[in-house]
Amino acid sequence: MKRSMIQRLFLFGFFLSMFFYSGAQDMEVTITNIRNDKGVLMIGLFNSKETFTKKIFKGENPKASRGDVKVVFKNIPPGDYAVSVFHDENSNGKIDTNFIGIPKEGFGFSNDAMGAFGPPSFEKAGVVVPTTKSVVMKLKYF
Repeated sequence: MKRSMIQRLFLFGFFLSMFFYSGAQDMEVTITNIRNDKGVLMIGLFNSKETFTKKIFKGENPKASRGDVKVVFKNIPPGDYAVSVFHDENSNGKIDTNFIGIPKEGFGFSNDAMGAFGPPSFEKAGVVVPTTKSVVMKLKYF
């Protein structure tokens, strides 16, 4: 049986798309419990435990809005990631702390992970792409 030209083009397109498919996907991050609309949110996506909280793989800095804010990280390749956020209420580009190092501004990590004295481990905050398509994080204020 002869295949029609349309069937051949469809098959060619299908196999070509499978060849170039990278597995990259978008990840939606929702930040909840934002106490006011002052400043911005500093959201970082990290792709290794060695660079976690030090070198951002991708970042977003949306304006703060009381309640919830959503951002989307586009074209994230498959792998292990962790997300951190802080509410930079005074827009100075850093998380402000008191004299003993406790944050004065809201902060959070994926999986709502917490560390004992500092940030949680990459593993505790870890999410896996493509399994994880969305992350919800609740800001904590002291």
